[in-house]
Amino acid sequence: MKIGNIELAGTPLFLAPMEDVTYKSFRWMCKKFGADVMYTEFVSSEALVRDIEKTKRKMHLFEFDRPVAIQIYGHNIDSMVRAAQVAEEFSPDFIDINFGCPMKKIVRHGAGAAMLKDLPLMQEMAAKVVKAIKTPVTAKTRLGWTEGNKPIMEAALRLQDAGIEALAIHGRTREQLYTGVADWALIGEVKNNPAIQMPIIGNGDINSGEKAKAFIDQTGVDALMIGRGAIGRPWLFREVKHYLQTEENLPQPTVAEVIEILKEQLRLNLEWRDNERSGILMMRRHFAKYFPGLPNFRELKIQLLRAETNDEVHRILEEIVEQFGVFQLDFTNASLR
Repeated sequence: MKIGNIELAGTPLFLAPMEDVTYKSFRWMCKKFGADVMYTEFVSSEALVRDIEKTKRKMHLFEFDRPVAIQIYGHNIDSMVRAAQVAEEFSPDFIDINFGCPMKKIVRHGAGAAMLKDLPLMQEMAAKVVKAIKTPVTAKTRLGWTEGNKPIMEAALRLQDAGIEALAIHGRTREQLYTGVADWALIGEVKNNPAIQMPIIGNGDINSGEKAKAFIDQTGVDALMIGRGAIGRPWLFREVKHYLQTEENLPQPTVAEVIEILKEQLRLNLEWRDNERSGILMMRRHFAKYFPGLPNFRELKIQLLRAETNDEVHRILEEIVEQFGVFQLDFTNASLR
């Protein structure tokens, strides 16, 4: 598939943009394990227009990221155009528009998935962003707002007409949030519509190589996007690639192996952040996902989620190794929620 001048072989794997998740250290780990395309955390257009440094920090890119996109969101066309111009200054390989975030704090202002309720506005916004910058523009969205309102086909055609170069589709409605099962059949209908010429990237419920292959076989999508399944499991990209090539599963890692991976992510995060406590706090969402299914693990997990210093975290990790080091984890049954 192709986005602008970027040529991606085979069925590339994209790391989904996720707030407070896809920052530098996590992107590094996912790239190390085989992710082909990175996204930043999504960035508020209004914050960029107001030149808020904390928001601009999210757009700092690194050579290991490439190819990489900066994702922006907002409800005001003028602000989105200006935000895209600011984002372009950070030299991403492409800029992505978020038309799919279901979070209340986003949709209540008319941004994210709320744009699915006004497709002409969505199309106009996309067209004006495309026209305002030289960098390729892509988009990410959902099937629709509710079960009874899934205008994804019309949305895709409108976005293509607006100049969007690739579209990622999460197979749920906004109403579903992250519950239920992703509807890949509807993603497949979009992909296989002869009028759709832009690449379609499928997203939703990918937590194993078998699922990844089944979704590709079912829909013929050009690429896969992995999000929540990789939190606490960045090697999922390696597992998926291996299965797509061999139709064989790699063995699940032991606790001792996982802890070495976690330690690397933590070290990178602390090097990137200038405050130890904030670097630890940022890791908590990952800590919560790294050890599914361990028996009698609740107390150690609570300690890990409450730790505020590097020394505390390492002490707890050593205790986990001592108790569970040879235990083989089963991430294929871990919850995506």
